[in-house]
Amino acid sequence: MILGWREWVGLPDFGVSRIKAKLDTGARTSSLHVSSVETFKRDGGEWVRFAVVPQIKHKDAMVRAESPVLDERIIRDSGGHEELRVTIATTLEVAHWRWTVDVTLAARGAMKFRMLLGRQALGGRVLIDPHRSYLAGRRKSGADQ
Repeated sequence: MILGWREWVGLPDFGVSRIKAKLDTGARTSSLHVSSVETFKRDGGEWVRFAVVPQIKHKDAMVRAESPVLDERIIRDSGGHEELRVTIATTLEVAHWRWTVDVTLAARGAMKFRMLLGRQALGGRVLIDPHRSYLAGRRKSGADQ
């Protein structure tokens, strides 16, 4: 599958039909902008509760979600700063394709993209055309950027 450097993707496990993602082969892991992160125990396992804000211009359209904790990982950003992040596994939907990806939960509020898809999520499935965008389809009219 050939995709552009940015695409609209879905996170069906959380009821998020569309969120703008940057496809970044320079990043190993994927990350999702969330707020109100809270870990808790359920059935003897570690879980996390959080809020996804899929649209920059509509901060009130938040989606509350829960997921089992897959791991906690130290993530180094492009500036070399390290941060311990909760990692979950979730279903990623691009056009009519679906697969499971590991995603770290992060505060990406200052970033233009609410989601970053790294090479672990894309490898073996996707070729990226860095000169193109939204090859999997554009957001419907009136949509948030």
